Amino acid sequence: METPAGTAELQAEIYARSPQSLGAMLVERIRIAPDDQAFMYPDKDEVWQEMSWTEVGEQAYAFAAALIGRGLAQEDRVGILAATRIEWALADYGIALAGCATTTVYPNTKTNDVAFILSDSDSQLVVAEDAAQAAKVTGHPELTNTIPLVVVMDGESDGDRVMAWEDFLDEGRAYLAEHPGCVDESVGRTTRDHLATLIYTSGTTGRPKGVRLKHGAWTYLAESVELMELVTSDLLAYLWLPLSHSFGKSMMAFQVKYGFRTAIDGRIDRITENLAIVKPSFMCGVPRIFEKVRGAVLTGDTSRGIQGVIAHWAFATGYKAIPYRLEGKPMPAVLNARFKLADKLVFSKLREKMGGNIRFMISGAAKLSPQVQKWFYAAGIIVVEGYGLTEAATVDAVNHYNDPVFGCVGETIPGMEVKIAEDGEILFRGPNVMDGYHKNPEATAEAIDADKWFHTGDIGYLDERGRLFVTDRKKDLMKTSGGKYVAPTKVEAALMANIPYISQAIAVGDGHKYIGALLVMDKDSLMRWGKNHGHPRATYAELSQLPEIRRSIDRFVVKANTHLEKWETVKQYAILDHELTVETGAVTESLKIKRNRVITSHQEIVDALFDDHQEASSAS
Repeated sequence: METPAGTAELQAEIYARSPQSLGAMLVERIRIAPDDQAFMYPDKDEVWQEMSWTEVGEQAYAFAAALIGRGLAQEDRVGILAATRIEWALADYGIALAGCATTTVYPNTKTNDVAFILSDSDSQLVVAEDAAQAAKVTGHPELTNTIPLVVVMDGESDGDRVMAWEDFLDEGRAYLAEHPGCVDESVGRTTRDHLATLIYTSGTTGRPKGVRLKHGAWTYLAESVELMELVTSDLLAYLWLPLSHSFGKSMMAFQVKYGFRTAIDGRIDRITENLAIVKPSFMCGVPRIFEKVRGAVLTGDTSRGIQGVIAHWAFATGYKAIPYRLEGKPMPAVLNARFKLADKLVFSKLREKMGGNIRFMISGAAKLSPQVQKWFYAAGIIVVEGYGLTEAATVDAVNHYNDPVFGCVGETIPGMEVKIAEDGEILFRGPNVMDGYHKNPEATAEAIDADKWFHTGDIGYLDERGRLFVTDRKKDLMKTSGGKYVAPTKVEAALMANIPYISQAIAVGDGHKYIGALLVMDKDSLMRWGKNHGHPRATYAELSQLPEIRRSIDRFVVKANTHLEKWETVKQYAILDHELTVETGAVTESLKIKRNRVITSHQEIVDALFDDHQEASSAS
C-alpha cells in the first residue's frame, strides 16, 4: 500500500505556504503574540520563572547580532554543547535569526567525539553549558585554530577564548544598536533551501553522521502537523527531551508555529517533581520514561497490602472499560459506576502525580509496548506513539490522541509520501527529508535513492486506513536455525511490559535454535527490594545475582512469553550485574540500546545462553 493519490499535490501546497525560515517563523510569532508567555524555566534557586515572546526575541536578536558582528555568515555553523535548558533554545533561535546553522552536540559526548563533530561540521563558534563542557573544546588542540570563541551559559569570561553568556548578549546588543537592521536583513536573506541544522546521529553502530536539515524541513513539518490539530496555543508542554536530538528540536519548531507555552528543563531526575509543579497539558518522551512510571507503580509501596488489592481491582476495571472508551460507546451502568470509583480511588491520584492536567503524551524515538499504552489508557492517561527519524526531521507519523490505536504510530503527516518496499522497508519522500549526510555522499546515496525516496531501515506496514505500524529495524531481524524470523523489539517489548523490575532487555538468538535475552534490573526497584527483604547493605551487583531475584524473574518471563509466538519465546536469559549506560557506550543519548555493541561486549554470557552443555549464566 502506498500514499493516496493527491498527496504530492498537497505536499507542494503546504511547502509553498510554509514560512521561509525558522527565523521568519519566530519573527511572526513575536509580532502576533508579543506578551504571551513562551517559556517557564527553573532559575539557579529552582524557582520557576516566566518569559514572554518579546523577551525571547530580545535575547535571540542580541545573540544573532553578536554572531553577525563577529563575521559569521549564511550557513556558518555554531555548535551547542549543553543539556536542555532555556539558554539552549535562545541560542538556537539566535542562530536561526542570523542565518547560521546549529550543530547539535550531546552534553555527554566524549572529548574526542566532540572534536570530530565540531571539525567535521566546520563549526566556527561553540555555546557550552559550563566550564567542563567548554574544556572539551578549549582543551583539544585540533580545535584551537578553528573555534576561537566558546560562550558559556554558566561561568565567567576569561578574557581569552571563553566568554560568559551575558557578556556575549551585551556585545550583541551593542552591535544591534549600531546596526539596527542587521538581524532583520539576515532573516530576509534566509530561505527554505538554506541549512538550518546539523544533527549528528548518535547511532547504534559506527561513527555519527551529520544529518543536514534545511529551514524548509522544519517549517514544512510545522505547517504540515498544524493540519493534524494535535496541539493548540492554550496548551502547556513539558520539554525535557534533549534538544541535541531532532525530537526535541521538532518540539521547538511546533512551539514557535502554534504558540503554546513550554516548561523547559532537561534534567531527567527532575521530571516527576517538575510535572507536579508546572502541571503541563502534554509531554513527549521516550518509551523508557513511560515504562519507568508504570514499573514504579507496579513495584512501589502501594502495590502491596490493601492498597495493592484496591489498585489491582481498579486496573482490572479500567481494562474492562477500554473497549467502550475506544469506541466512544456508553459503558454498562455497573461498569460505569465501578470505573468512576476506580478513577477516584486510584487513577486520579496517579494523574495528580503527573500534575493533574495531562491531556495526552506522545512516545517516540523507539517502539513503545502496546501493553504499556494499554495500562496508561486503563488509568485514563492517553499515551500515543509518533514515529520518524532524524533524517526526516523526526516527526513523520503520529497516532492522534482522539483516535488511539495500541501499537500504531498513526497516519503520516499531511503531504508526506510513504510506501512499503517489497521487503517491507518503510520509505518516505517529502520536504522534511534531509539534504543528505554532511561530507558523506556515499552514505547519502545509500539512504536516498534516485527517486528521492528515503530508506528508513525500518520494517512495517500500512493498514486499510493508511495508518502505519512499525515492527522492527531491518538490520536487527533475527533468523533462528529453524528458519523463523524474529523481531527483537517485539520480544524486548514483551519482556519490558511484563517484568516491572527490569530497565533494559536485549533479545539475542540469531542463528540459534531459540531466543535468549540479556536483562538489566531497574536500580531503584532493586535497591528498594533489597531494603525490604533483609539486604539493606547489598550493592546493586550483589542484589542482581541473588537466587530469589532469579526465581522472581522466572515467573515474569513465563508471563511475557504468553504474549509471543512459540518461536519468539525466551528460553534462556541472563541478568547482568551492571547497568547499560551512555557513559559506557552501551546506550545512545536518546536512550536506545546499541544492540551489537552490547552483545559483543557480553559475548561470553550470550554464548552461554545457547550452550547445550552448560546452564545459562546469570553472572556478568
